[in-house]
Amino acid sequence: MTQELFTINNLWMMVATILVFIMHLGFASLEAGLTRAKNTVNILFKNTIIPAIGLLTYAFIGFNLMYPGDEFAGSFFGLSGIGISLPEGWNTFAYNEGYTFFTDFIFQAMFAATAATIVSGAVAERIKLGPFIFFSILYVGICYPIVGMWKWGGGFLDSLDVPFYDFAGSTIVHSVGGWGALVGAFLLGPRIGKYTESGMRAIPGHNIPMATIGVFLLWFGWFGFNGGSVLTADPGTVSLVFVTTAIAGASGAFGALLTSYLKFKTYDITMVLNGILAGLVGITAGADLMGIGEAAIIGFIGGAIVVLAVVFFDKIKIDDPVGAISVHLVGGIWGTLAVGLFGDLAGFQQVISQLIGIAAVGAFCFLTSWLIFFSMKKSIGIRVHEKEELEGLDINEHSMQAYPDFAPKD
Repeated sequence: MTQELFTINNLWMMVATILVFIMHLGFASLEAGLTRAKNTVNILFKNTIIPAIGLLTYAFIGFNLMYPGDEFAGSFFGLSGIGISLPEGWNTFAYNEGYTFFTDFIFQAMFAATAATIVSGAVAERIKLGPFIFFSILYVGICYPIVGMWKWGGGFLDSLDVPFYDFAGSTIVHSVGGWGALVGAFLLGPRIGKYTESGMRAIPGHNIPMATIGVFLLWFGWFGFNGGSVLTADPGTVSLVFVTTAIAGASGAFGALLTSYLKFKTYDITMVLNGILAGLVGITAGADLMGIGEAAIIGFIGGAIVVLAVVFFDKIKIDDPVGAISVHLVGGIWGTLAVGLFGDLAGFQQVISQLIGIAAVGAFCFLTSWLIFFSMKKSIGIRVHEKEELEGLDINEHSMQAYPDFAPKD
């Protein structure tokens, strides 16, 4: 490889890293917009501290758990050391033909914090900040990298007779966060006033423009999330991934639009926003394998499913203020399964491998999340007091308001 080609590949990976970083602003805007004004500072605080947690834990141990190398890895667990430093005896070119050691680290580190960000949305407006931070440290620092190693680090999912396939993380990133979100929302219980004797009461978000901006930032960043996962600047593959990503997101909007209109007889912007995200989550597992029509089908079904999932979780009284479980867990499972149904790898044996991956990751993440959240619930408690929840987390946990010049409406 020439120095010029190496530089181009490495530069694209760094640009993709920047795009994924911007997604954290998207998550913050979306979550803040879809929740109440009295909790805005709390939402923004969580979404500010999460990238910091992700970067530091991934540097300390996560990267070496996820990519331990053949010498230090088993089928289920591996660890090559503590901290980040260029492996002894390796130079820039020897590490990888597409990028440097440090580019590899920073790109993967941007993915790491996403899992806790997904959890943040589902537990919003009633979780104590301290326990949430503690959960995020353990989940991002240990659970996510171990699961990631099972596929991306050469673990058992990558060693199946027909290897499990997850291009950019429908399961390994999104459903990891989704399982944590499900457990957290269940153990916390619903927000006060959400489910009453007369039925479910909608608690509208305070800033739909902010939520819409958040979704567009996420869609924008997704080009780096999926496009960077090519791991080179190969023109053919990167451009294909860009197109399938865009098409799936657009199709997800229409899947959610049609389904929500048929069900509610109204044009619900929040459902369309989550439909876009569900389409994007759905294509993430196989963005490099699909044609345009297949991407459109995957996205459309993802958008339709997310509406039905939101209704289902409300029916069983699992309160998810932003629809994170529906988007990232349900959408992630669908996208992972779609690899076996559509595209270059479609086939019965691939479906079986995809199901094995979904089940293995789901079981590990569910049990890990349950252990962490349940232990804290029984010891220090994970939910704020009723008075604090009614008054708002901003005043009680942060001693400030996001909009001090406006009278509170909540």
